[in-house]
Amino acid sequence: MNTKAGGMRQFMLDGTMATLSAIPVEAVEHGEIFTRRWVVDLILDLAGYDEERDLASLVAVEPACGTGAFLEPMVVRLSESLRRHNRTLDQASGAIRAFDLLPRNVESSRRLVEKVLIRDGWPAEDAIARAEDWVQEGDYLLADHQDEGVDFVLGNPPYIRLEDVPTDRMLAYRAACSTMTGRSDVYVGFYEIGLRSLKRDGVLGFICADRWMRNQYGRELRKFIADSFSVEATIIMHDVDAFEEQVSAYPAISILRRSQQGAAVVADTSESFGPDDAATVLAWTRDGQSHAIRTDRFEIARLPHWFDGSDSWPAGSPARLALIEELNDRFPLLEDQTTGTRVGIGVATGADGVFVTKDADVESDRLLRLSMVRDTISGTLTWSGRYLVNPWDDQGKLVDLEAYPLLRAYYERHADALKRRHVAGRRPAHWYRTIDKVDSALTARPKLLLPDMKLTIHPVLDEDGLYPHHNLYYIVSDDWDLRVLGGLLISRVAQAFIEAYAVKMRGGTLRFQAQYLRRIRVPRPETISDADRAMLADAFEKRDTVAATEVAMRVYGIDYDWNES
Repeated sequence: MNTKAGGMRQFMLDGTMATLSAIPVEAVEHGEIFTRRWVVDLILDLAGYDEERDLASLVAVEPACGTGAFLEPMVVRLSESLRRHNRTLDQASGAIRAFDLLPRNVESSRRLVEKVLIRDGWPAEDAIARAEDWVQEGDYLLADHQDEGVDFVLGNPPYIRLEDVPTDRMLAYRAACSTMTGRSDVYVGFYEIGLRSLKRDGVLGFICADRWMRNQYGRELRKFIADSFSVEATIIMHDVDAFEEQVSAYPAISILRRSQQGAAVVADTSESFGPDDAATVLAWTRDGQSHAIRTDRFEIARLPHWFDGSDSWPAGSPARLALIEELNDRFPLLEDQTTGTRVGIGVATGADGVFVTKDADVESDRLLRLSMVRDTISGTLTWSGRYLVNPWDDQGKLVDLEAYPLLRAYYERHADALKRRHVAGRRPAHWYRTIDKVDSALTARPKLLLPDMKLTIHPVLDEDGLYPHHNLYYIVSDDWDLRVLGGLLISRVAQAFIEAYAVKMRGGTLRFQAQYLRRIRVPRPETISDADRAMLADAFEKRDTVAATEVAMRVYGIDYDWNES
């Protein structure tokens, strides 16, 4: 619950009404990083905050102004706009709203505003008045934003980790910002509040860490954007010298608009990207060009639209993202009810030292042959002799241990380890169960097995009736010849989907988890000619990625240079 009280929100915390002004701002790590002028100018230009427009009639918000890295060029542009449109400074009293928590920053920004306006020929008295109007001390996330009348939200929101914010303030932020879930950093709230404040066709332009585009805590923000806003441009600037000091926040420029989604510009940059390149990117964007540009300093492409939903946004070069979006538009997902294709994961036990064995003195029908990651290394399934000591019957119910005295004795010898597991604590009567049930029907089905962690996608065919361990994902299908599907999966096309969506670990290792495998797009089986089916199956058998990619590109109807991205 929150109520308005003198312009400061109050929140019910643990049954007590807490006023956020009582929390000293000095207790917060403010995450102040100051953006270089040419980067600010690029953001303002991309957002359309320029002097050719009548800026006095519009409202621009700087939600965390610091000492004025964004505010100064905004005031310069506003002043020039006033001259061009024959406006007075009084007529711009509501044109800028700048916030900052720190009194010293507010004072510094006000003096900067005065200096810019006086230097530009405005009377000192008017300049002082506008500085007082435009720059306010306050917490942007907790201020009373009563309307959606904002045309621009522009800036570099503070990058503050969850653990650096006092508990009461973080609870208040979460109460104010529904997208701040999980271990969400504070900048997520700046996106949400900024976007909510925009009027129709209003624009938000931020440079900020891009983790929210792909990680779990950004899920609600991605959905919020997909439901009501459009992504106009993203420019990845991980290696660019964009700030006045070195940071490791993996920044990106985001230009978001309250409008229907249209075409989206995506760019990636190298460490040599600079002001001249920014000018080229801006000109290319404004001209509406569709042909991609690739240099040693940046690459830029235009996508027909952006990626929807709350799932992670893909990563990669602009050309690669354009390819992914084209394939998303033209082909169905790998997991598809019409073909009976399903992606799953093997059995998790919570105690592999007990359940996974080469030799256990139990009834023979309680030993289920288990496929392990090590069995797939060669590309052909080679069983290593591991079994699952299986507590499940063919109907997916736990067996009665009274009917299996050897199994009962085995589990009882390991009872301490089994009962310490979380799953046993939740279901004490079922203390001997594995975390996952065993689907006995899966053993009889041919399936493609995929190790969880690899540099490249590595499907291996199981036709021997093994059951996968939890470090293996599997694909089963009613319609696909799994050798043909395996040929598509070892191609660079399928690898591109995984590289775009999957978590990348140290050394470039990828996580081939079900959620990423399901993002792969494939043609319908019946659309592939007999000749191409035979070549895909042969490429799979031979583990020939080059041949598989050649056929896959023909099947997908694409022409793409894999060496350029």
